[in-house]
Amino acid sequence: MLSHEEKIEIEEELKGAPFKRAASIDALKVVQRHRGWVDDQGLKDVAVMLEMTPSELDSVATFYNLIFRRPVGSHVILVCNTITCWMMGCDSLLKRLTERLGVPLGATSADGGFTLLPVPCLGACDQSPVMMVDGKLYGGLTPEKVDEVLKEHGWKG
Repeated sequence: MLSHEEKIEIEEELKGAPFKRAASIDALKVVQRHRGWVDDQGLKDVAVMLEMTPSELDSVATFYNLIFRRPVGSHVILVCNTITCWMMGCDSLLKRLTERLGVPLGATSADGGFTLLPVPCLGACDQSPVMMVDGKLYGGLTPEKVDEVLKEHGWKG
């Protein structure tokens, strides 16, 4: 069941939408902001508000790679793996991240602190290689800078 706050925030999003379905991503973001991810019940409740089927809304949620349909860690690390970042060394960043966190891409560290996810583009090719942690973009990365970013976000190493 959606919380009172979630309902109010979704209603606010609906005010700016030309039709209810147009607010689907913003409504899902509201749920995710409150819960950390979008669970099945939250998705169903949002679908009712938007006059969509859960299947239709799930198609939106699973297409949009910044909506999380399963639990994630306290910090979400998104690593760009486009051709530009790959050419600029994202493989070495991924290696460092998987070693430091002890998890492969798509997984969450044992302590629940970090989830490591690949993304097709972060829109910052001029700063390649890049990653985003909790919505903050980090560019021009090296394996050493990865350690600094992790420490900034509470990694004990």
